[in-house]
Amino acid sequence: MSFNKILKYAVPATLLSSLPFAASAAEFTGLAAGDFVGMSFWLISMALVASTAFFFLETQRVSAKWKTSLTVSGLVTLVAAVHYFYMRDVWVSTGTSPTEFRYIDWLITVPLLMVEFYIILRACTAISGGCFWRLMIGSIVMLVGGYLGEAGYINATLGFVIGMVGWIYILYEIFAGEAGKANASDAPASVQSAFSTMRWIVTIGWAIYPIGYFMGYMAGGVNADALNIIYNLADVLNKIAFGVIIWNVAVTESES
Repeated sequence: MSFNKILKYAVPATLLSSLPFAASAAEFTGLAAGDFVGMSFWLISMALVASTAFFFLETQRVSAKWKTSLTVSGLVTLVAAVHYFYMRDVWVSTGTSPTEFRYIDWLITVPLLMVEFYIILRACTAISGGCFWRLMIGSIVMLVGGYLGEAGYINATLGFVIGMVGWIYILYEIFAGEAGKANASDAPASVQSAFSTMRWIVTIGWAIYPIGYFMGYMAGGVNADALNIIYNLADVLNKIAFGVIIWNVAVTESES
């Protein structure tokens, strides 16, 4: 293996390995025995780092038209990993998980996940820029409504309704809108399969968040520890598994 190839793989791996130290939010005080929420933060943060390294390195394996998709998948897990290191340290130090950390993460990663639908379709068929913007705007409406409601800037029920409108708009676009129609009519079988799995993740996996919102802010409260564990596990499906699906179709199409 040439020196340039060694650098190509070693530099990203070195940078990623330094994330736990660069993202420290407070002086580490130790993980208490039996702290299952803290354990979930640790497990998910390391899984996100491993996924980031994997997606970035695998961009060297796929054809040029799929590199952007894998790079975006790596960016999603990278941003989430940095936030998880902060949330992990705050949890260990204070026993709390501020809403702001979740939404700073989501405001970056969720639009990127939505863009993935557009990118994988664009790699194999013609699709308008309007699809990109509809997915982007739908995700922002969903997140802004949810944040304003959770943070108390507007009525919790109103925030829930606004967030649901954004989510339903996204579901319409990927099932029955331009994105859904382009996938059904023009995409190869492997892309259709990946697209279908991705949109079911957005349907079922994302349902965890409005359920948590409803239980926590509109139905008399929910155990914060349980909700944190559920949110953390949901991110395995909604970020890591989502990226693995894209990696699989990218490799399949590149090698066909």
